[in-house]
Amino acid sequence: MAGTSTRRGRAGLTLAAPFAVLLTATVLVPILYALYLSLFTDRLSGLGFSGPHQVFVAFGNYLEVLADKAFHASLGNVALFVLIHIPIMLGMALVLALLLDSAVVRLRRLWSLAVFLPYAVPTVITGLIWAYLYSPNSGLSALLPFDPLGKTGILPSIVNIATWQWVGYNMIIFYTALQAVPRDVLEAARADGAGQLRSAWSIKIPMVRPSIFVALVFTVIGSLQLFTEPMVLRGFTGSVTSAWSPSLYVYEAAFTAGDYGRAAAASVLLALVSALLSALVMRLSARRSR
Repeated sequence: MAGTSTRRGRAGLTLAAPFAVLLTATVLVPILYALYLSLFTDRLSGLGFSGPHQVFVAFGNYLEVLADKAFHASLGNVALFVLIHIPIMLGMALVLALLLDSAVVRLRRLWSLAVFLPYAVPTVITGLIWAYLYSPNSGLSALLPFDPLGKTGILPSIVNIATWQWVGYNMIIFYTALQAVPRDVLEAARADGAGQLRSAWSIKIPMVRPSIFVALVFTVIGSLQLFTEPMVLRGFTGSVTSAWSPSLYVYEAAFTAGDYGRAAAASVLLALVSALLSALVMRLSARRSR
């Protein structure tokens, strides 16, 4: 028995080894290196002829980022993006999934493929397509009551791009969860006189609530990492600054200003915010499931 358990333990370690190596190389090492960089900054020595050298500043980079108004503005833009994007996107995805599950929509496979198709388009291509549609020469821009590339219209424009791309993905998640709802429960509700709306509100949505919270967590994390959409639109309008989102702030600090310590500190702070918000959502999910 001891020899059998030992062989099983070795087999388990052998199977887990590739994952452990990949996790260490692609996740743990970059995180530790970012923490290391966040504690240092480059400074010139003497008259500067010897070039910059690393200086240990402890939490100096973190204090600089926290005191930077540009970083505050980027967090504010993402907060507004989250408040607008998440309810609209998840609400649309849930409604579409309920329509597909209720058999109200004909040709369900065709409709699900059509809604899911924008997710298969690379985000850069999506941004370029919508940037052209937002341009003054397009007919869409003339129909909108605001300038989609202006200072007040750039946020709704980015929300629209992200919503268009992610509705189909989350719709598939919700639709898959709805397929697991026991049909005998729905038939019993139908026998008691419950209609489609009542069944959806009282039975289907509560049963797929865990999937909704999982999608919410991933959407919050993805929204805090907002980068590609504003980066693409930045080439078409001056309304998107170099620090419009935290990810753009990190990009500008690292690759434009060459301040890798400040960029690493901002990345660590952004990761902490993502972790805290994810933990908050999961805590709310656990409370609602009790």
